[in-house]
Amino acid sequence: MAEWMDASTKALLRRYGAFIFVVLGALLSLILSFVTHHVFLFAFCVFFTLAMVGVFDITQPNHSLLRNYPLIGSVRWIFEAVRPYLRQYLMEDDLSEKPYNRDDRSLVYARAKNEEDRQPFGTELDTYAAEYEWMTHSLAPTPVSEEPFRVNVGGPACAKPYSASVFNISAMSFGSLGSHAIEALNMGAKAGGFYHDTGEGGLSPYHRKHGGDIVWELGSGYFGCRNRDGSFSPERFQERALLDQVKMVEIKLSQGAKPGHGGVLPGAKVTPEISETRGVPMGEDCISPSRHPAFSTPAQMMEFVAQLRELSGGKPVGLKLCVGHPSEVFALAKAMLKTGIRPDFIVVDGSEGGTGAAPHELADHVGMPLREGLILVRNALVGTGLRPEVRLAASGKVISGFSMAANMAIGADWCNAARAFMFSLGCVMSMRCHTGACPTGVTTNDPHLQRGLVVEDKAERVTSFHRHTVEALADLIAAAGLEHPRDLLPHHVWHRVSPIEVKPLDRLYTFLAADALIDAPDETPYAADWAAADADSFAPRRAVGPRRAA
Repeated sequence: MAEWMDASTKALLRRYGAFIFVVLGALLSLILSFVTHHVFLFAFCVFFTLAMVGVFDITQPNHSLLRNYPLIGSVRWIFEAVRPYLRQYLMEDDLSEKPYNRDDRSLVYARAKNEEDRQPFGTELDTYAAEYEWMTHSLAPTPVSEEPFRVNVGGPACAKPYSASVFNISAMSFGSLGSHAIEALNMGAKAGGFYHDTGEGGLSPYHRKHGGDIVWELGSGYFGCRNRDGSFSPERFQERALLDQVKMVEIKLSQGAKPGHGGVLPGAKVTPEISETRGVPMGEDCISPSRHPAFSTPAQMMEFVAQLRELSGGKPVGLKLCVGHPSEVFALAKAMLKTGIRPDFIVVDGSEGGTGAAPHELADHVGMPLREGLILVRNALVGTGLRPEVRLAASGKVISGFSMAANMAIGADWCNAARAFMFSLGCVMSMRCHTGACPTGVTTNDPHLQRGLVVEDKAERVTSFHRHTVEALADLIAAAGLEHPRDLLPHHVWHRVSPIEVKPLDRLYTFLAADALIDAPDETPYAADWAAADADSFAPRRAVGPRRAA
């Protein structure tokens, strides 16, 4: 019995020892404050507060750990709260953080601030580790281009083609980003001569304030050009699409971080500014459907493209998507062939793309990563002879000249970046984008937090980051002995498969020849998906692969 009591007592002391200690400390300090000196009242206040926390822990019903280990259990929550910061600033090395390591972020910060971005003592990367990549260089390098690289966007149906920079600001909506961040991005784009994508949240006054080039993104909610029931309003669209500042229109089919998923902005968060920008009533939930109500087939989508082009006065109209079912990509190509209508550009968003908030499973396991998605869309366009008429852009973790060059080598005409430009605004990757409490004032509408983001200062950083990154791309192009990023080909980038095997990208991936899907689709790896694709249906018209067993 004594042995059992001893073990029980020890167990109780392990569980409640800290609580008993602070209760005794509170009683002792209270007594001493009367007997000796009132300074002990301070100690009593501390112990008494901790004792009340312990009482709360014991009596609350929600957390088993706190009920069984009052006070001590709270230490877990403290360390859990500070864990991301301890890892980021004290524990992790320069190459291990996700989604962006310290080296990548430091590169953006340095270029944004016009600081030294060269590194001494060689690369920190393990050049013999799997997935290491490099560009081939020439023994006869060309002079580094002093002219900014541009891409002409707009086919024969466009009355107002656009000359785009090879590096631009990807879609980030007003509401997800605060007004100061939107202003700084647009002011930086204006000074640097590149475009600013509005995101699906609509064309706000802050996008227009400084006159930077705008690509107006239309999501399934048609914010800024919708009727009361959420359907598309041609009249409202035309009113804004004809603005000279709007250079192109982008139909968002899906985004990398949460493809195939709609969204809801609760009515309580619909401020007067958001209500005005999006064209939604105050106090009502702002719903983004998971699919577009304006069309239901690939062919109808092409008709919608033509309608937007006409309403905008002949400006380029394109699509943005994260690639899902390959048969649907081929259905889009077949719809272009059937209708004779081509989008002027397609932006491929990789599943590694970011967002303010996304369901865990969608962010981690839905959608095709950028490289595979870009190659698939490139093959669909090249294999049907459509590539000369449709520009391709890449979006997803683009942060340096090399990441741009690698995307361009496999088919992209230009690249867009979102999080990299957020870093240029001062983002410290605190991972609080969805809370409204961003400490640097980027992803919040709290005026007190936004005060920390000075528009004029951060706009200069946006411009500087863009300029230095494009200059780095120019250095790579010259080193490869080329004149323009459009000259890059898959064999210019090599990939390490294992410590003893490396391959150029054209030997790792399939790159179709022109018209291969038209002339001999069964000889391509896409034969089943091509046969299943239908211009009049997003659903495949036949099974792709073996059926599930009964």
